[in-house]
Amino acid sequence: MQITLTDFFVCQCFNVFEIDNLNSKIKIMGAFVISKRFDDTYKFVFTSKKGKVIFTSLKYELKFECEEAIDYFKSNISLASFDKHKSAGGKYFFKLFLDGAPFALSRKYTTELRVQKGIDEIVKYASVSEILDFSDNDLIFLD
Repeated sequence: MQITLTDFFVCQCFNVFEIDNLNSKIKIMGAFVISKRFDDTYKFVFTSKKGKVIFTSLKYELKFECEEAIDYFKSNISLASFDKHKSAGGKYFFKLFLDGAPFALSRKYTTELRVQKGIDEIVKYASVSEILDFSDNDLIFLD
């Protein structure tokens, strides 16, 4: 049985995913998730294999620009550089640069080790991660 990351997210959201019923091992590698902001611009996040946001992109005026940025990043991960910082509140984060230009900002982490684990996950899995587009889904969960 083969399950895609999209199937995993959909099943997990509706709480019907059961690992016990699967005959094969599932390897989740993270995902780029595109969404639309309230100001009608687009952004994407890179999520870890556990579903936590690792970084959030800059904003893009058009969706295709967002998709192109993801594809370029996936193809040119070797051009990425990570600038680590510590906030005034004591949290750690990194700024992601691609080919010297600002590309994304990480979430806040409690330790430097967790920052490095986030960076390692990007380097290891970003080039093979799926792209999920939720920008057209205004009402995914209805009351």
